[in-house]
Amino acid sequence: MNELFQYFHKFLLLSEESKNALEKTCSLLTLKKGENLQSFGQTCKTIYFLKSGVARIFYYKDGIDITESFSFEGEIIARVESLFTGNPSQKAIQILEDAEIVAINATQLFGLYDKFPQIERLFRLIFEAGYVETVKRIEGIQFHTAEQRYQALMKKPNLLQKIPLKHIASYLGITQVSLSRIRATSK
Repeated sequence: MNELFQYFHKFLLLSEESKNALEKTCSLLTLKKGENLQSFGQTCKTIYFLKSGVARIFYYKDGIDITESFSFEGEIIARVESLFTGNPSQKAIQILEDAEIVAINATQLFGLYDKFPQIERLFRLIFEAGYVETVKRIEGIQFHTAEQRYQALMKKPNLLQKIPLKHIASYLGITQVSLSRIRATSK
């Protein structure tokens, strides 16, 4: 749990009482590459923290596999549209590299908000940061070229070794052929 609380510390220093309460909402999972952490049609009731590994949120549109986002070691992943609405999601979470995950039961977590305002504040800050990242992603699509988006994505360490190129191309909204051209001119 140390990694999880180090992540939380980036947002807010928690009291021991808050840490103990939060820890009771958590469980550890181990998944293999290619497994789904959550499947299509499930309602998201869990927030995940990647202790190790890589995951992606994806969906199908007109039979085409489209990657919406990636999450890496030390990051949170959840299908928030389902988490906050209680509706089943049309998206899935897939593990791209063997992963060790801390699963936070969202129902239990939200139940702590009234008793521990500090926990509510922590997750508000986390969700605000996630929202800002989503806006940046949308703005990247609106205002930057595929090459600029690729360069920004490559700032993640060892990305090409961890993620198949077809998923990178899908995330960037381009074909694998276009990605190959961008990669060739970026070297």
